[in-house]
Amino acid sequence: MEPFKITLRAARVNCGLTTKEVAEHTGKCIDTISKYEMDSTNIPQDLMITLLNLYKVPFSVIFFGRESEKLGFKRIRKRKRATS
Repeated sequence: MEPFKITLRAARVNCGLTTKEVAEHTGKCIDTISKYEMDSTNIPQDLMITLLNLYKVPFSVIFFGRESEKLGFKRIRKRKRATS
């Protein structure tokens, strides 16, 4: 059984913080925080550690990757029709 993990967005919401408050605390812009909440695959280590400390959660409970994958959504690519 896979261990329970939450997204960065869920961790932030559980702490009662807004993206604006997190941005102010980290010195990052709101768009940067939102970007890493949607896809934390390549989050810089220093920001990750700052967020884990701010949210008071251990590394082991955070899902790192695309939020849509955690939620069960998969991207469907449209195929181009071959022109004859």
